[in-house]
Amino acid sequence: MKRSLIALMIGICAAAAAADSSNWTLGILTGPSPFELSTPPGITNPVLRGSDVTDLPNIDTLAHPFMVIEGGLYYLFFTAKNHAADKGGIGMAESADGLTWKYRRAVVHEAFVTAHPFIFKVANDYYMIPESHTEPFLRLYRATRFPDEWKYERDLMRGDRFISPVMVQYNDVWWMYTIPSGNATLRLFYSKSPLGQWTEHPMSPIVRNDLRTARPAGRPLLIDGKLYRLGMDCVPTYGRQVRAFQVTRISPTVYSEALREEPLVKASGSGWNAEAMHHVDAHQIAKGRWIAAVDALGK
Repeated sequence: MKRSLIALMIGICAAAAAADSSNWTLGILTGPSPFELSTPPGITNPVLRGSDVTDLPNIDTLAHPFMVIEGGLYYLFFTAKNHAADKGGIGMAESADGLTWKYRRAVVHEAFVTAHPFIFKVANDYYMIPESHTEPFLRLYRATRFPDEWKYERDLMRGDRFISPVMVQYNDVWWMYTIPSGNATLRLFYSKSPLGQWTEHPMSPIVRNDLRTARPAGRPLLIDGKLYRLGMDCVPTYGRQVRAFQVTRISPTVYSEALREEPLVKASGSGWNAEAMHHVDAHQIAKGRWIAAVDALGK
């Protein structure tokens, strides 16, 4: 009975995501910490909509923004999708101050759908591991000319669906959180190098059958030496809010975490983020000053 109820909830969650995707937009929040974010004065969210994308056809969905601050400029990389056709790619926008944005171009566009462009830097190179939810692999791309040109390098992992992958380096080890199909199971991998061979953690999946905590909801946070994982809350509806989990123990043999009670962001009930908020990418830009790219579903 319990398994049947879980399966039903997963189905409802997936159906809600499919039904509501066409109204997802991107916004910017600021605050003294990732746990105290709000719309900055003088800015009206959302800052980017599907209609801003001009070089991909009929884009109505923007989601999963990842921010890069480089050379005094701000860049956003995000899912740009035609929901009805299930087609799209990775879009990129630019800003001089992180608040006012201008769409530039699509930077990854494959025959299959690419989304959720997690970006990280190794030495002087930028890399991207976009989700390809219809394909049984996790691809690695490298910026041959940042931020505009990206080249497929190789597959990091194969044999399953690797959805919403995010990485973080902590205690001299690289960690990757990702989910298979569905929103209720969270897997954990580790590696000495983000470009090397990945090994699944012996306690993985570290979340089983839990729609409230499993799906990654943005870049993990390192604050005062503490590591936080962000998870999407899919109850009662898909992507209702983003919750933070402090990782209390992590090594190649053990893992544990504890929930922070207050969500980072959540649906407001009205306006641009009325129905859902399911992704946060937060960056510290000065002492006591954070900026975050988010996505939201409005009415």
